[in-house]
Amino acid sequence: MTDIFAFNRRQMLVGAGFMGLSALYPARLLATPRFSLYPFTLGVASGDPWPDSVVLWTRLAPEPLAEHGGMEMVAVPVQWEIAEDAAFTKAVQKGEALARPELGHSVHVEVQGLKPAREYFYRFFIANGDATPVARTRTAPAHNSRPDRLRVALAGCQHYEAGYFTAYRHLSNEDLDCVYMYGDYIYEGAGGRGGGSESGGSRQIVRNHVGGEIYSLDDYRRRYAQYHLDADLQAAHHALPFICAFDDHEVDNDWADLHEENGAPAQLFAMRRAMALQAWYENLPVRQAQIPMEGRVQMYRRLDFGNLVRMHVTDNRSHRDQQLCDARKKTPCRTADTEAASVFGARQEAWLGEGLVNPMRWNMMAQQAMVMPYDLRKEGASEPWSSSDDWMGYPGARKRYKAMITDRKLTNVVIACGNSHRHIAAHIPSDDADWTSKPVAVEFMSSSISSSGDSDTNWRSDATLRLNPHQMIHEMRRGYTIHDIRQDRWTTTMKAMDHVGRPGGNVRELAKFVVLPHEARINRA
Repeated sequence: MTDIFAFNRRQMLVGAGFMGLSALYPARLLATPRFSLYPFTLGVASGDPWPDSVVLWTRLAPEPLAEHGGMEMVAVPVQWEIAEDAAFTKAVQKGEALARPELGHSVHVEVQGLKPAREYFYRFFIANGDATPVARTRTAPAHNSRPDRLRVALAGCQHYEAGYFTAYRHLSNEDLDCVYMYGDYIYEGAGGRGGGSESGGSRQIVRNHVGGEIYSLDDYRRRYAQYHLDADLQAAHHALPFICAFDDHEVDNDWADLHEENGAPAQLFAMRRAMALQAWYENLPVRQAQIPMEGRVQMYRRLDFGNLVRMHVTDNRSHRDQQLCDARKKTPCRTADTEAASVFGARQEAWLGEGLVNPMRWNMMAQQAMVMPYDLRKEGASEPWSSSDDWMGYPGARKRYKAMITDRKLTNVVIACGNSHRHIAAHIPSDDADWTSKPVAVEFMSSSISSSGDSDTNWRSDATLRLNPHQMIHEMRRGYTIHDIRQDRWTTTMKAMDHVGRPGGNVRELAKFVVLPHEARINRA
């Protein structure tokens, strides 16, 4: 296990809690754990699979919704094990990490020296004998290998009040290698507000958030704890490694860099954002590279899976310009468009362009907001409708995005996103004025796990598809997507729930599409 990276003395004092190195702490800071209640209520998770490494996560919280999760403000040693079998007869590694109060008693272990493309099993335990369930994870294929197949699920937008997370239970039983969680892991709103509706239906509340809108670090920690208590979400984490990004609701609705939805002063929002992103790090299986520094997180990163696919995990929030004023009449907003307005920011745009120069069979753009142009006006309306929170509000940025692809003569780019609570398969037209023009890439949007609930399930897509000829499907039911990636084809299967407003929903295959690497075009399977 690698625990050390370059840092100065000040960073050592701040960052020592991230290392899991008991040698850095006087013995008086360490607790002899004596728990009267089970401390692993929030389950376990793994993430960011590399060929030789994976992150293992847990968080101690014997009383998850109480102050500090019911923990004393001391560091607690936590043991971990990883093996090649669920019975742990083929142990691979074991060690000890510290669950520190500075990080909400979370533990992040970056296990090194693993074998590529291999299934592993892991667990945590403490000295008094309490142990977590055994969970499964998987490493990525070797860098120089030629894998036949990779199966990645796309999921996100899991509003606790809007519906049950039953989709995750079904996802946990799928034959998959990993999950890309694009964001909206939690929602920040007050209890009793519900999950909203995309088609103007009534708001549905099936279970309540604890407390009001969240602002403090303790608020965010408690909200993550409430979500982690969900048994279906725990099942997915216990079955598969997650590759986690964040969108807006991990912090505040529609935030963009230091621009807050209701116009709070930038200095104040910077403090709220810093607390929210610390809680994001604490509660998800991400690497030391994602530790918040000076209130920011280096969220964008790449994961390679042999020569089959490079996953570009992008950040659509931290570096973007403020949204353009649009039909939603939200304020504050920017009143005039400029070519320079960006979603990624200049540095991330350059990073993405560099990363597209590679020998991979496929490039997966793993992001949050949809890139495609669209018109979602209601039947009979005369004016187009879109949200400037998507790439529709950043035409100059979308032009540069498409140029990255066309300048490199790429035909193997697949954009995978979420955010808008619907299943969409679409072409990215080369000409924004002609949506039937030759595509430069394809885009698959995954619907939400629960956000918008069951209120939109009777929505009809006929008019929308007539207005959007570049779209192959536009469906509002909740669910997730599965991307079956092979050397000669990319197959996307959209899964839809029959209901999420009560437990026990069933999932069905909604549609299936195929993309070939030599042509940026979607074909029906």
